[in-house]
Amino acid sequence: MVTPLVSMWLIFFVKLDADNPLVSYTLAVALLMAVWWITEIVPLAITALLPVVLFPMLGIMDGNSVSATYFNHVIFLFIGGFIIALAMQRWNLHRRIALHILMFTGVSPGRILLGFMLATAFLSMWISNTATAMMMIPILLSIISKLEELIGRRNVAGYTTGLLLGVAYSASIGGIATLVGTPPNLSFSRIFQIYFPQAPEISFASWFVFALPVSIVIFGFTWAYLYLIFKPRTGWMDIDRNVFRQQLGLLGKTAYEEKVVFVAFVLVAVLWLFRADIDTGLFVIHGWSGIFPESKYINDGTSAILVAILLFTIPARTAAASRIMEWKVARKIPWNIILLFGGGFALASGFKESGLSVWIGSQMMWVTNYHPLVIILTIALLMTFLTELTSNTATTEMILPILAGMAITTETNPLLFMLPATLSGSMAFMLPVATPPNAIVFGTNHITVRQMAINGLALNFAGAIIITLMTYWLGSLVFGIDINIFPQWAQVNK
Repeated sequence: MVTPLVSMWLIFFVKLDADNPLVSYTLAVALLMAVWWITEIVPLAITALLPVVLFPMLGIMDGNSVSATYFNHVIFLFIGGFIIALAMQRWNLHRRIALHILMFTGVSPGRILLGFMLATAFLSMWISNTATAMMMIPILLSIISKLEELIGRRNVAGYTTGLLLGVAYSASIGGIATLVGTPPNLSFSRIFQIYFPQAPEISFASWFVFALPVSIVIFGFTWAYLYLIFKPRTGWMDIDRNVFRQQLGLLGKTAYEEKVVFVAFVLVAVLWLFRADIDTGLFVIHGWSGIFPESKYINDGTSAILVAILLFTIPARTAAASRIMEWKVARKIPWNIILLFGGGFALASGFKESGLSVWIGSQMMWVTNYHPLVIILTIALLMTFLTELTSNTATTEMILPILAGMAITTETNPLLFMLPATLSGSMAFMLPVATPPNAIVFGTNHITVRQMAINGLALNFAGAIIITLMTYWLGSLVFGIDINIFPQWAQVNK
């Protein structure tokens, strides 16, 4: 009851900007949503609906404009991507991919750890990190059981901890590599477009070119760290590669339905990567959207929905299903996350329309006294530790509008602030409650909170440092960020 009272006090008695009462009104709504999102006193999706009611009532935005923010091309990108992911899970394609990766990497301690982490990271680039972790854990537990049989439970105990942490952490690390890999990435794409409609589009391909190297570096550091800390000291006996081959055998021959879904998976990846022109600096790879008269009308959501629709039309060859994808399976789409997206987009629009983001940014002018690297590192650390206790999507959607306003006020390229915040939203490694993969791994009862916290703390700091450095240098190459130039596309918001 305290937060609603504080929000009412802000509305009726506080004037942050004497000439613009909407600033105080929007802050009141933002405070209420932030506390409810953090405490989850009501479901996250229900909190996300508050702007639909409060923004029109307070005169911040009209009902039509607020409602429109809840359904857009980013939402369709998420829906299409999730339908393809559900199809992979329905026909066990994700399990077959994981086992093939494990067979490829090998059977020594370092290679098994690499195999599990690589399979988890790759799959989480395309399907939810929760589903990836849930799928990998049974495979991992069977391997752990085999190890305990071969060399003894005591000898493999530490290594078991490393394997479990590797799966949990790589599920988050892989997700940052693609726009569809984790919800904060999609939130960033849409909020950036809301604030800077004149800016170059953050497409699937441009994000991939930037975020994949970041993901690879963090992945490599995490693998090396876990291997050095948890590698078996004595008594190691390599697992027979036949263990993986036997598990593949249990899946049977690759079914027709699996082949169709694999083709669809490859097709949508190609459509996403090569939709727009790619300028390498030496030559230009022309995107496929250029064959249409209005190529700018086509976005990544178009590609996702196209392939998703195809899956609903292709017949299956089993008596258990009539089509490769059916609505009874698609009903598993997490509509609560879609509403959470919409609430974040609505809140971002309210921040912009009311002028609250610029007002907050004006209070942050002191940051110009510090080197950009210090500012980026501070943002990365703040986001990393915030998301240890809160929803990473909700936190990202609360912080990005503030950072956009701060960038406008300080005349700094907004990407310099918003990119590290987005990436860091997926880098919470310390606590079981931080991410679903952490919770799933903790639920195996093979690992303690202390083990997760100690190792996660080291990786939290490492992730923040890597994200800071790669945003500063790689971001300048991919997105043309110049710390000394305030881009023209951002100046129209001043």
